[in-house]
Amino acid sequence: MKENLSLQTIPATSTQIQITETLAGKVADYARKGLEGSANTQRAYKSDLKYFKEWCIENGQNELPASATTLAAYVSHLADTHKWASINRKLAAIRKLHELNNLDLPTKEKVFRAVMEGIKRTNGVRQKQAPAFKMKELKTILLGIGTTTNAGLRDKCLLLVGFTGAYRRSELVSLNIENVNFNDDGAIISLSKSKTNQYGEAEEKAFFYSPEVDFCPVRNLKQWINRLGRPTGPLFVRVRKGDKITEERLNDMTVYETVKKYMGERYSAHSLRASFITIAKINGADDSEIMRQSKHKTSLMIQRYTRIEDIKQHNAATKLGL
Repeated sequence: MKENLSLQTIPATSTQIQITETLAGKVADYARKGLEGSANTQRAYKSDLKYFKEWCIENGQNELPASATTLAAYVSHLADTHKWASINRKLAAIRKLHELNNLDLPTKEKVFRAVMEGIKRTNGVRQKQAPAFKMKELKTILLGIGTTTNAGLRDKCLLLVGFTGAYRRSELVSLNIENVNFNDDGAIISLSKSKTNQYGEAEEKAFFYSPEVDFCPVRNLKQWINRLGRPTGPLFVRVRKGDKITEERLNDMTVYETVKKYMGERYSAHSLRASFITIAKINGADDSEIMRQSKHKTSLMIQRYTRIEDIKQHNAATKLGL
């Protein structure tokens, strides 16, 4: 009869100790990555933590661990110049710093909660939303962009793909040529990671041919990829002096600047995504159809995105029979 062996019954060896140490290292590494979050989040946290550290030094406070009194004073300082959402983001960075050092942030203490409630009552919590443009406005802008130059074609393609794909600017600049697959209906663009897809699940967006060539995202995309003259690498790249195409990937700030250049100062890069949702909603798309392209997880987010300009089109007051 054979013995039933368990790990406890097997004598320890040097090999087993080495494996145990290796696994311990992996556990620590995965735990760190789980706490750190995405690359974009890390960059934002780094900036926020630098600001907090400088404030602590100037005001003789301990950065780590931070006391409830320190936090209360810090958010009171922020309240003069920062909106509610920005204050909470900066607190999230401080919380992450404490988590990475196995420390608790005392945000539940009464003194801190009272100050936060006071800031909320005084300043309010409403976030400023990126304004949405109208389709007629976008078409007028697109008609005015010349595509004989590489810079013009790239910019037009950037606006069209950003709008019809409801992309965030970080997602837009992360696209590669190999992410684009053309088909009879148009194109499918895949994205390995995004703000709402941190784990590399398959995330695809569909693009369709437009009967109007000037406004067709698929035809413009094909034309731009032909100009790039390569099968792989960054989709949206810098165009240097002399209209020379490079292989340098655009950063998300370039998207912000491009939208303002063509659409006007009141708009931002996020207006591309906001406008897709608003225009689709006005034209009768239901939430599930919008979410299929925007990749929002809940209908609640779609309702938040539907801009105030639509209040007359989506208001029960028109159906009272008066």
